[in-house]
Amino acid sequence: MAAAVRAATSAEDDPRARVTALARAYLDFAEHNPAVYDALFQLDGGLAYAQEDTPEPLKDAFAALLECLAEVAGDGVHPGLFTEVFWASLHGIATLTRAGRLLPEDAAQRVELLVDRLALV
Repeated sequence: MAAAVRAATSAEDDPRARVTALARAYLDFAEHNPAVYDALFQLDGGLAYAQEDTPEPLKDAFAALLECLAEVAGDGVHPGLFTEVFWASLHGIATLTRAGRLLPEDAAQRVELLVDRLALV
């Protein structure tokens, strides 16, 4: 996931375009790698997050999000906290889409709305 996010965001010069690319890369990863996505985020009692014993690939995935999102968090907003909120939004979209609770034809509009409302660019 970290590699996919970094590849998508590195091609963009504009901060808004980078955040949009990040969101699309995250959602594409979740859609095209469902078993890996489930192993990362859905399995009970498995992986520790935001702790010293968090596996390095998970730390790297969060770092890839933070690298892009820190610049659009806004004044006075902790970049890590902003990244958690943005990530939680993406995770909700990914999970609800996979469950068939969100219409797939509105996917692009969801990304635009998320970026427009959360990313201060």
